[in-house]
Amino acid sequence: MEKVWHKHYPKHIRPELEIPNQSLPEMLVETVKKYPNHPALYFFGQEISYTKLGELAGAFSTCLQQDGFEKGDRAAIMLPNCPQYVISYYGILQTGGIVTQVNPMYTSNELEYILRDSGAKVIVIYEPLLPVLKQIIANTSVKRVITVNFEGKEAVDEFSIDFASFLKTVKKPPTPVMIQASEDVAVLQYTGGTTGRSKGAMLTHRNLLANVMQCYEYFKDEIKPGQDRMLTVIPLFHVYGMTSCMNLAIYTGALNILLPRFEIEEVLQTIKETKPTSFPGVPTMYIALINHPKVNEYGLDSISICNSGSAPMHVELMHTFEEKTRAKILEGYGLSESSPTTHCNPAFGPRKPGSVGIGVPSTDYKIVDLGDGIKELKPGEIGELIIKGPQVMKGYWNMPEETANTLRDGWLYTGDIAYMDEDGYVYIVDRKKDMIIASGYNIYPRDVEEVIYQHPAIKEAVVVGVPEAYRGETVKAVVVLKEGQQVSEDELISFCREKLAAFKVPRIVEFRSELPKTSVGKILRRKIREESAKVSE
Repeated sequence: MEKVWHKHYPKHIRPELEIPNQSLPEMLVETVKKYPNHPALYFFGQEISYTKLGELAGAFSTCLQQDGFEKGDRAAIMLPNCPQYVISYYGILQTGGIVTQVNPMYTSNELEYILRDSGAKVIVIYEPLLPVLKQIIANTSVKRVITVNFEGKEAVDEFSIDFASFLKTVKKPPTPVMIQASEDVAVLQYTGGTTGRSKGAMLTHRNLLANVMQCYEYFKDEIKPGQDRMLTVIPLFHVYGMTSCMNLAIYTGALNILLPRFEIEEVLQTIKETKPTSFPGVPTMYIALINHPKVNEYGLDSISICNSGSAPMHVELMHTFEEKTRAKILEGYGLSESSPTTHCNPAFGPRKPGSVGIGVPSTDYKIVDLGDGIKELKPGEIGELIIKGPQVMKGYWNMPEETANTLRDGWLYTGDIAYMDEDGYVYIVDRKKDMIIASGYNIYPRDVEEVIYQHPAIKEAVVVGVPEAYRGETVKAVVVLKEGQQVSEDELISFCREKLAAFKVPRIVEFRSELPKTSVGKILRRKIREESAKVSE
């Protein structure tokens, strides 16, 4: 049945796709056959061909198997963007193992939760982060620690082995493993939720391959297989970076230009040297680029397409960026639970400012009543966005109740409040889950509130996002002190900094005598957010 948004699709873009029963390692093998000598990865002047990438992923897989790692075992990756990330990701998958993605900015408390919840046996970690791991490793199932450094030094001690030394332990080709693409989980992508506990979204090989194919089909007018150069500054541990950068680049035989961090001078110099054709990013990156005083000297006109995700995009920013480059900025939408992409403004049709666009191929969606979650609403009516498609997760790791609440009759209930226009374009109105998005990072208020409540002077606390020109949103804590207690704004921020990743730490603290509540005592978070937004204007 044709959907209203399909009328915008040109004839050569298929509204429905057939997703093969293929694993991600098989996808890599196909690309190696098509483009054996084509550069796959570029990292600070060094290139790795697709043939070499395939060999290194196979060697990593073998070394894991020799270590006793088996199908279904979990291995965590806690790295910035680098070739070792891609090698270990595909090596883990080749064993039939499950990749557990970890943000390198996490504190020991946050890392411990994910390692314990996933039951990870192996962790591939950036060497400077070892002190974070050492604090909590005794409380986890981790048996093998593989370190990565960018200095080229090799080291083996009782606690860990470096990446290069680990690869040298290979003794034989990898043992083939049968992977059922539609059933076998490839990745645990941790995300927050209504309970405040991070949940591991189980993404199968088919989920991830489907989303890559959906993105390729949707953007194929802008993609030249075997010729494109993708600038990847978006973290690969983020579901957006994983699919839209790493996996899509491998599917299309593109060169993936990896940068471990967003530093404006480094990014501009890399653009000048490598002339990327695509640059997936978040609004804060584009703001930094267009505000650089010498931006016109770096040749941004090589970039033809920029997919913007993870945070809302301001119309003025979009126009300014496009004036300075030949690129189209295409704002989209997705979730960890959907691998992530479900919607995007089309390159081939009208782009509507303020909208996240229409569904990518093989994606169905509707707006339903917030009360019953069933009644489908008319265009313009506000309700909850629900989604169905081959990219939708299998469920949450070891959380059957959360899975049942989120997946109902094949539909993914996003928790996002939205409306649809007559053409099928979706507009996100609010986030039902109260998530804060700062510089593309997802921040869950409960995570921050739990830390604030650990301070002995705090009676009540609520955390909200407030508008901020550069980061999109910034974290604000509104607190009530216990009677007779005192703490300053700087002291509370310092307290949080010891227990939270830097991007989660409140930038603003407001002290109140009481918080607004409902008649049953529930804190009115939305009211606080609205009041805080007015103050920040």
